Amino acid sequence: MRKIHGGLTAHLNAPFEEVILSVREALKAEGFGVLTEIDVQATLKEKIGAQVPSHLILGACNPHLAHAAMQADPDISLLLPCNVTVRQEGQGVVVSIVDPDMMAEMSFAPELPEIAKAAKAKLERVITALAAK
Repeated sequence: MRKIHGGLTAHLNAPFEEVILSVREALKAEGFGVLTEIDVQATLKEKIGAQVPSHLILGACNPHLAHAAMQADPDISLLLPCNVTVRQEGQGVVVSIVDPDMMAEMSFAPELPEIAKAAKAKLERVITALAAK
């Protein structure tokens, strides 16, 4: 696991579709659901004719943590859901998840660091589970 661009990242040597399934399972195991899915590859091809490797952005949400965060600071919803990216890179797949600490730093609510800590622990377990595959 390494930190890059405000995220927690794992590099996997598995087929893209298999990684997508693993990401969804690992998120679910930690209480996150996927609210949105953006197929970056298809969108760029459709809109501008660009050919890029497989790339998805999943909008993941843990309802309990999201609710607690929005109770502390309603404006934090600007940063929700947590983005999870899955992209083909060479022969491997890179999974990155936004670091909740970075989101908490953008709020003055005193409760946010503790909520972010709980979210980060869950998301670190997701990345660790994926990296172990």
